[in-house]
Amino acid sequence: MSTTAEPAATPGGSGPALAPMSQREVLQALSGLFMGMFVAILAATIVSNALPVIIPEIGGSQSIYTWVVTAELLALTVTVPLWGKLADLFSQKLLLQISFGLFVVGSLLAGFSQDTTTLIVARVLQGMGAGGLTALVQIVMAAMIPPRELGRYAGVFGAIFAVATVGGPLIGGVIVDTDWLGWRFCFLLGVPFTLLAMVLVQRTLKLPAVPRRKAMIDWWGALLITGGVSLLLIWITFAGDRYDWLSPETALMVGGTVVLLGLAVLVESRVAEPVIPLDIFRSRTVTLSVVASALVGVAMFGGTVFLAQYLQVSLGYSPTESGLLTLPLVGGLLVSSTVAGALITKTGRWKGWLVAGGVLMTVGFALFSTIDAQTSPWLLGVFMVVLGAGVGALMQNLVLAAQNDVPAHELGAATSVVSFFRSLGGTVGVSVLGALLATRVADDLSVLGPMEGGGEAAAPDMSALPEQVRELIRNAYADATAELFLIATPLAALALVVVLFIKEKALKTTSGAQRLAEEQQTLPLH
Repeated sequence: MSTTAEPAATPGGSGPALAPMSQREVLQALSGLFMGMFVAILAATIVSNALPVIIPEIGGSQSIYTWVVTAELLALTVTVPLWGKLADLFSQKLLLQISFGLFVVGSLLAGFSQDTTTLIVARVLQGMGAGGLTALVQIVMAAMIPPRELGRYAGVFGAIFAVATVGGPLIGGVIVDTDWLGWRFCFLLGVPFTLLAMVLVQRTLKLPAVPRRKAMIDWWGALLITGGVSLLLIWITFAGDRYDWLSPETALMVGGTVVLLGLAVLVESRVAEPVIPLDIFRSRTVTLSVVASALVGVAMFGGTVFLAQYLQVSLGYSPTESGLLTLPLVGGLLVSSTVAGALITKTGRWKGWLVAGGVLMTVGFALFSTIDAQTSPWLLGVFMVVLGAGVGALMQNLVLAAQNDVPAHELGAATSVVSFFRSLGGTVGVSVLGALLATRVADDLSVLGPMEGGGEAAAPDMSALPEQVRELIRNAYADATAELFLIATPLAALALVVVLFIKEKALKTTSGAQRLAEEQQTLPLH
């Protein structure tokens, strides 16, 4: 399958000159992009407090509980680089609308599901749509806006991503606790907003036409990457639960992952248009941004997941209350991301924000390693602000650094690779840290003998237990959570070391679309 060349519109060429979009046009286009992005990311986290209600109602088991979460995250993670590559070959506006459409269909199907099979299929469709939006929104922003001006908008994007990720459980908890809404509204909530986003994007997004190279899509590379990453995530999800970390199943799945990804590297090194161009890793900035982004993913996803559980089990708050208590984390992310973006645009300097983010993230993890079952919520709020500010300064500016360092025709691939590894890091981090937490809790509660929920990572039913047992469980979960943050602290420090080696380069002053048009004058159309 190949693309068809679009009418050229190059500066100095035969077509009309490319003019930068005005600020008003940019803001109009971004309104639809950001609205769609928010509801897509929200879908991944909003169900966390609703699943204990959903699964029994549709006749699901504990394994189904896991798959409802895993299916969406898996589909999102493995499709991000595929969407990114397609964005380098096809109309980005068309791809955006396809992503919106997949998300709407998946949301409607999930909202009206009557059985677990339908729900899991719906979650896969939601994940595919969210994966497209995760990659394409950032790619389209880079196409419209020069890197020098992108900082302020990238800061807003990072804030939206963070608020949707952290605020999802709060919104889901409120919906579940509201009798006249019900759990189906968790899925249906985003549909009208996504439809409105589709209309806004269609009316306001006007990317300049540029020539596209005719190229075959690397289907073999896409298949091998998807298979290898899927097998890796499935292994991590179930290791320590369905089977031991050291077991025949582990050997088979890890071996299969190595073989599939090894073949993917071989294919990507030989095809003309690879899904993930290996030459982008020749850029030190891109490679280091990928490594740091994966480590930030652990902070972003792992921190929020285990904080919510700690607040509910160890401190005894309800789902809605625990969501409200995470607002300082949201506030830290929001302020840090937007302020950093605005100042990057004003000064053109960005590396200092990466370093500051790495320092704050490391300190935030270290502070959380001191928590116990008696920690004051006010003190937790301070810890959350520090951690949120660190993640906010780091997360989106790593994408900006990578986008600024690659040619325009590789913007899609570079953007999606950084986002892909952030999502992959989050998935791996949650699974591995969750397994460690379950093991630590089971060891601490072994004095009680076999007890339902005692050795699981999910919160046990505290109301059905005697006070002495509840006290033991509260302390066990608090100590285990503190230990996880202690383990995560050196990972955050490693992210800091990585960003120290990123070389700061002046931000470009022309948009991706303008640079692509200029590049196409020297690149052959084949």
